[in-house]
Amino acid sequence: MRTFGAVVQALREHAGLSRAELGTWVRYSKHTVASVELGRRMPDRAFVERAELALGNTGALRKAARHLTRGEVGLAAWFRQWARLERKAASLSTYECRLVPGLLQSEAYARAVFDNSIPLLTDEQAEAQVAARMDRQRMMRERPTVPFSFIVEEAVLRRGLGGPQVQASMLDHVLELTAPRNVTFQVVPLWLEFHGCLDGPLQILETPEGRWLGYSEGQQNGRLISDRKEMRLLCQRYETLRSQALNPMESRDLLERLRGEL
Repeated sequence: MRTFGAVVQALREHAGLSRAELGTWVRYSKHTVASVELGRRMPDRAFVERAELALGNTGALRKAARHLTRGEVGLAAWFRQWARLERKAASLSTYECRLVPGLLQSEAYARAVFDNSIPLLTDEQAEAQVAARMDRQRMMRERPTVPFSFIVEEAVLRRGLGGPQVQASMLDHVLELTAPRNVTFQVVPLWLEFHGCLDGPLQILETPEGRWLGYSEGQQNGRLISDRKEMRLLCQRYETLRSQALNPMESRDLLERLRGEL
């Protein structure tokens, strides 16, 4: 969005127009033009078409606008490529030891997560983050034949993030989203003596072409993994942990017990 806004600003200045004058052309206020140029507002199709005509009709804005997607607003820069890949994945597997996976978070739980961000987010930033996370979850309902696998540490489910009401809504949400046949949810119990994924959280997907890719995330960064040798190792670790975790029925029973304790 910032790059697109910079293109708009450069073309406007080259044309010798002020923001107010361009606003007249696109039928928006100068404040809206400023928000688009600064990358704070997603331009709609009408804005792009009218600005294109006002700024030379070269096709530059139409082509640049193709790379704008509302679904990526609120996603961390290092996560966006993976978010695009998972929307088309033939299968998706996730192991989490820090938080409930984003694809399973309730809205209240997601808000509690972003309320704990350091540095603190503005209300506008937090809303964008929550909206993006809820938007990602649509594929869970829209792709009922795609296998989704989740393995989550029991400690994550017991952590009181946000308080009892938030925890209750989270558990209800997880129970709902993991009920369909294409979704497998397993819990790594606290008493587990052996553990196949001690190196941290992990996501694995299969592309429509049958290629395996991984994603690993840490403090303020994320890494897309495509090396075949490394992917073999990550798949082996995930499968090992899947065999060590509670089976899906036992895991669901544990979720229901935790929900009943609240």
